[in-house]
Amino acid sequence: MSCMALPLYNQRAFTLPACIIFALSAVLPAWHRYCPKKKINIPLISLMFGSLWAWHVIMKFGLFQHNASSYLLIALLNVLFIGSIAFSNNIAAFLLHSLPVFVACLYFSGPENELRLIFSFALPVLGIAIQHAIQKRNDNFAQALMNRLMQERKTLNDLSMLDPLTGLYNRRGLQSKIDNLLALDDSSLFVLLLDIDHFKAYNDHYGHMMGDQALIRVSAALRDAVRSRDIVARFGGEEFMILMNNTDLEHARLAAERIRQKVYDLKIPHMFNESVATNVTISIGIAPLLDNNIDAAIERADKALYEAKHLGRNNILVSGELHLA
Repeated sequence: MSCMALPLYNQRAFTLPACIIFALSAVLPAWHRYCPKKKINIPLISLMFGSLWAWHVIMKFGLFQHNASSYLLIALLNVLFIGSIAFSNNIAAFLLHSLPVFVACLYFSGPENELRLIFSFALPVLGIAIQHAIQKRNDNFAQALMNRLMQERKTLNDLSMLDPLTGLYNRRGLQSKIDNLLALDDSSLFVLLLDIDHFKAYNDHYGHMMGDQALIRVSAALRDAVRSRDIVARFGGEEFMILMNNTDLEHARLAAERIRQKVYDLKIPHMFNESVATNVTISIGIAPLLDNNIDAAIERADKALYEAKHLGRNNILVSGELHLA
């Protein structure tokens, strides 16, 4: 930088643009420190500094009678050096900072020095462009890797909320969905608790592998029988829970009947369910969710389910009808 700010061959060192550059160099850090929320326009600043350096070079060049070509080359190298330090990660800002000086030097240089100036300018530009391309590629790779990790984390989190056998929500997933629903939806909600009739006897006679197949088929029937916005979860071994939102008692009862019939129509053989049918059936208890008290609603639906089983199974009972049972 000595040739930019200090005399060459006893020539005057400081010019007006040089003084402005030094003043701005002191003001900008202070501005950034005390006004951190106000962003600095980097391209504009780089172009402004480049123009000031070009102005400085032109003024100094007019004072030389000898070795003017050497001065232009050294001045260009100084500006390129400053730009490579200040804007090594910003190719556009580097070009805006260096181009005014390069154009000025090229304009005042003789034909014998043009190739040297072009080479001196092109080499760092090429180097910074390569660095910028490599950095961008690394950033894209890192961003893609981060997105993939976040997606895998979301997938794992989703899987941890699903029952691996039926694909329905498990208790953890059910609780998460209930929390979200209660926070966003203030419409009427109904809890349906469902239990496969005599399922222990089914497992004991047909084996757990057939029992798992029965659970899978029943789960699919439940999911098909309700709306996509309703929450279906495996609540226990052979027990399921459905949370219906934005509905009323009549529609909840109709949905329960549709579910009961769909499971019955699966015609899964169950000889130990002969007191009801010769195939798998379910019993259902229904209760409204009041005051966002999900535990109380589940308790009422469970009592209704218990009474539905005592009424002969393959039945539906609403909690408000318990006194009639």
